[in-house]
Amino acid sequence: MGYSDYTFEKIRNKFGIDNRKADLAFAIEPQEPTDTLKEHLKYMKSLNLRSEKARSEAIVFPLLLDVRKRNNDFFTIYSGDNLNINKDLRGECDFILAKDVNSYDIDYPIIQIVEAKKHDIEDLGVPQCAAQLIGVRLFNQKNGIELKKIYGCATTGKLWQFLVLEGNTIYVDDKQYVLDNLTELLGVFQYIIDYYKKELN
Repeated sequence: MGYSDYTFEKIRNKFGIDNRKADLAFAIEPQEPTDTLKEHLKYMKSLNLRSEKARSEAIVFPLLLDVRKRNNDFFTIYSGDNLNINKDLRGECDFILAKDVNSYDIDYPIIQIVEAKKHDIEDLGVPQCAAQLIGVRLFNQKNGIELKKIYGCATTGKLWQFLVLEGNTIYVDDKQYVLDNLTELLGVFQYIIDYYKKELN
């Protein structure tokens, strides 16, 4: 079953994992974007980014690259790779952020980024991301890696909604972040990366 086929009801019935809206209470310290990212996003606003692929290339990847650079390449970015765990959890992932261990294969996946189809974050993007978080947990466990929290994000490029798998519950942030408030959005990513730096170093 592909990740995009899941709803929260299917996730609950198949894996016994509940979901809950919550204030994820990110202790955000706003992060100033680089001049390169600011100029790039300013230019991209002049384009009509209608497709998922266009938003991915024009907005999502440059933003993730900026976060990677400011963290001295702590993580690497996989785009469009398959994460096939078993017959129930399989398919292509828009973006997988994994701790950079100079491996050619995916190793230590820590964050999943899903681009919402048809700009629908809550009904399509978030459940797909939730299923991928379960896939990441199983992938890590098979490789002897236990993480208390696995973060994910669904995005349209303009709107970003974060979630976290912790225990038997997937918590969906009740706040959506916007690209226009870039310092706040980058602050959330920095908070998450700082968490993993403590967990994995």
